[in-house]
Formats: sequence, structure tokens, C-alpha cells
Amino acid sequence: MDKQLIIDKVNNLLVEEFEIDQELLSPEASLKSDLEIDSLDFVDIVVLIDREFGFKPKAEELKTVKTLQDFYDYIEAHV
Repeated sequence: MDKQLIIDKVNNLLVEEFEIDQELLSPEASLKSDLEIDSLDFVDIVVLIDREFGFKPKAEELKTVKTLQDFYDYIEAHV
């Protein structure tokens, strides 16, 4: 899957499902402090990743995902 397609899909999910302002979505944005994604949101993210990208992420792997760029890279490595 093309990296730009991954970025577009992830950004759309964050805007639509979590009502995050598009302007906050920069690669260096921290998922927790900048985008205010909490542990309960990560449960929803696992479901969304499975639905949109066809794989179920492991919780211990997601602990290493700190920024939006980490999130893009994580998905790219698994699709």
C-alpha cells in the first residue's frame, strides 16, 4: 500500500472517528499530548486498523507508537 494512502486513511480516521482537528495532524504530533488520544481510544484504534488495513495490532507493539509518524510507519510495516 502506498505511504500517502496510509497517511490519508489514518488522518481521515482520526478526523472522522475522534473529531481531531485536521490542522493538528502533523507527523511530529504526539498521539497522547497533542492529539489527546487516551488508552480507551487505542482500543477503538485497534478495531479501526483491523477494519481499514486488515491486520490486528498487538497492544505491546502500539506502546512504541508515540507520534503520528510512528503510527504511519507502524501501519506501513504491517500492510
